[in-house]
Amino acid sequence: MKGSLKTYKAKRNFAITPEPAEGGEGGAGVFVIQKHWATRLHYDFRLELDGVMMSWAVPKGPSYDTHDKRMAVHVEDHPISYNDFEGTIPPKQYGAGKVIIWDKGTWKPLDEPHKALKAGNMKFEMYGHKMHGRWVLVRMKGKGEKQEPWLLIKEHDEYARPAEEFSVIDEMPDSVKALPMPAAAPSTNVERGSAPATADLLSAAPKAAMPETLSPQLATLVDAPPASAEDWLFEVKFDGYRLLARVDGKDIRLITRNGNDWTHKLQPLRAELARLKLPAGWYDGEIVVHDDNGRPDFGLLQNAFDEDHPGDIVYFLFDLPFHNGRDLRDLPLEDRRAILQDIMARRETDNVRFSAALSAPPQDMIAAACQMGLEGIIGKRKDSRYTARRAGTWIKLKCGQRQEFVIGGYTDPQGSRSGFGSLLLGTYDQDGKLQYAGNVGSGFNATSLAELKAQMDKHVADKSPFAPNRDIAKKAHWLKPALVAEVSFGEWTHSGSIRHAVFKGLRKDKRASSITRETPAHLKEEQPTMQSALASMKITNPDRVIDKQSGATKIALIRYYALVADLMIPHLKGRPVSLVRAPEGVGGELFFQKHAEVNRMPGMKQFKQSLDPDHPPMLEVPTEEALLSAAQMNVVELHTQNANGSSYEKPNRMIFDLDPGKNVSWDQVKEAAHLMRAFLTELELPAFLKTSGGKGLHVVVPLKPGYGWDDVKSFSQAIVAHMAQTIPDRFVLKSGPRNRVGKIFIDYLRNGRGATTVSAWSARTRPGLGISVPITWDELDGLQSADQWNVSNVHDRLDVGNAPWDDYTKSAKGLAPAMKLMKFKPGQG
Repeated sequence: MKGSLKTYKAKRNFAITPEPAEGGEGGAGVFVIQKHWATRLHYDFRLELDGVMMSWAVPKGPSYDTHDKRMAVHVEDHPISYNDFEGTIPPKQYGAGKVIIWDKGTWKPLDEPHKALKAGNMKFEMYGHKMHGRWVLVRMKGKGEKQEPWLLIKEHDEYARPAEEFSVIDEMPDSVKALPMPAAAPSTNVERGSAPATADLLSAAPKAAMPETLSPQLATLVDAPPASAEDWLFEVKFDGYRLLARVDGKDIRLITRNGNDWTHKLQPLRAELARLKLPAGWYDGEIVVHDDNGRPDFGLLQNAFDEDHPGDIVYFLFDLPFHNGRDLRDLPLEDRRAILQDIMARRETDNVRFSAALSAPPQDMIAAACQMGLEGIIGKRKDSRYTARRAGTWIKLKCGQRQEFVIGGYTDPQGSRSGFGSLLLGTYDQDGKLQYAGNVGSGFNATSLAELKAQMDKHVADKSPFAPNRDIAKKAHWLKPALVAEVSFGEWTHSGSIRHAVFKGLRKDKRASSITRETPAHLKEEQPTMQSALASMKITNPDRVIDKQSGATKIALIRYYALVADLMIPHLKGRPVSLVRAPEGVGGELFFQKHAEVNRMPGMKQFKQSLDPDHPPMLEVPTEEALLSAAQMNVVELHTQNANGSSYEKPNRMIFDLDPGKNVSWDQVKEAAHLMRAFLTELELPAFLKTSGGKGLHVVVPLKPGYGWDDVKSFSQAIVAHMAQTIPDRFVLKSGPRNRVGKIFIDYLRNGRGATTVSAWSARTRPGLGISVPITWDELDGLQSADQWNVSNVHDRLDVGNAPWDDYTKSAKGLAPAMKLMKFKPGQG
């Protein structure tokens, strides 16, 4: 129907515009939706019929809400070749502006299309990256318009979703030009049942460079299955080694959970992965060796290494944190697994397999696993994101008791036995002391006795590595705490020893220093995770760049806050919060708000009690929902006061902000922090440390509430004055650029009533979006800068989290003894 392209050609000067004049092969029933920044942003909706692309301009874009009737103006037909057009139409040309391919795929009319078009009611199905299911175009009764007005409406089907829950144009704003054409029908072989196609799932993940290293998510031992089993999926707990595979073309590396590169030990497996030509990404799984009955056997796995026969190793893949230039860690688990399963459906072999989910009530699965001689099962929340640490969203349920122990010594063999009698075992407590946990003398044969004795001979020690304990054999031989044993046992005694122990093998993938007693926790059913909270939010302008230096967008910042919400909320909850809004991003005008209407920020609260009688109620950010809704309202920084709302008149912390002046080096800032800590130690006050995310450091002193704002501020000023008087070439008491050239101002003003300090884990409105992060004093000397961690690289720090401040609450002290040491009298300030 070349004649139908006359209008299209008449409107364009093809000597100037990059748009195609004609051409293109049809016949496949394709569709394309182009996002077009012309005079006004709109979406060009095109369906192939009779050798051309029928076209409608949809100003607001499509909606999955069946109640939304989106205006669709019927415009001129376009050539088939226009399906591949992405670029910029020059100024003063028809449709001038940027064009991207927002979605593409195939469509199928549900009625004879020519009759349906003539009747003004055409129903059809779409199979794209973003568009799925049944839709209808309905012609409106015209009133003399030159272009026919139609309505684009989502039909009721399994894909329909309310607008307040999902906006396809906001959550999936990017181009799909580089993606392959989707299959002619939605994928049906994934665990989700009616899940969207893989490309659709991928489009929701941010683009990101694949990191060189990755820490795996770990499971928590629990004492019972979750009550809401329908929100979880369950897999076999493999009796093997956790293994991450980093695949980047021919560069394939096999990494243990502790970050050790075992590629050289697993060359056959590496070769198999290379042969499969897996897409670039980080793959998470477990390697095992099966016995004759098809059950994973930890001892056989060790033999596969020791005997240099790793060909029997099977690699079960169960997660995909990174894939093809996209960071999948914030996607729900079921989406990550759907993408992984789609990859493996065409590649699975005897030695590389997808770890399928089990389908039965968890109690029945545990019973079956135990009956089969398996170790247990693993449970994972379907909506959980991938977190590089141990989290309650992954759990393990074991058939019997079994864990790792440090080998601290051994006894002599008795009778005809050779090598040794039993191994003396221990675990580390919170103070870093190796506590004796009993012994194990069974589970060995002549070969394993000799091999293990040879291993222990390399770690002989002169004295016991254990904390004093009367139960330890007096004639034991001591070892340096380097070897880790996997042991099954019947129970723990009241004295902290194990009974009926059986040796399973050495753990070569775990550090001895990380071995602690594993105590089953009682699983508390969690509220919906941040991923579900994020998925239900309407994000406006998600692709707006807010930091030119890093290229970070608004949605990237919101995803960051979703990622660290569980770490950040303990620093925010209960405290009055001030918000720093940056509608124009870094470098634009900032708005500092202590008071705000909360109806536009779901989850945000106002303190009921009048903390500041002369002003409106102060704000609290008590939940993840509140944090995300603040970020949606362009909040970049969150600052907290030094008191809780429940006892506002008595602060429960002091903060010393080390603010360097001009010509102060970073090494001098670190030295200042050490000096600050030394003086606080003399005053018998605890000191905790965090980066500011900007230029300096924050030294934080937890307090038992006892004095009011004025006394706490005056005492903090006295401390700073002493530091400035004692070391005047380093510190200055007065602020102001002129006063602190070459010196550091220790900002005590943070301790005044109503004053605030940026919260731990808050981003900063500075180029690069640095983050304020809790650190240990031992880390200080190796710290590279105050903004070492930022929104882009924070994953490297998540496995540490708030651990540097674990003792913060119990370390709090009253100020009276310190005031006495400084001869400070309350009320004198």
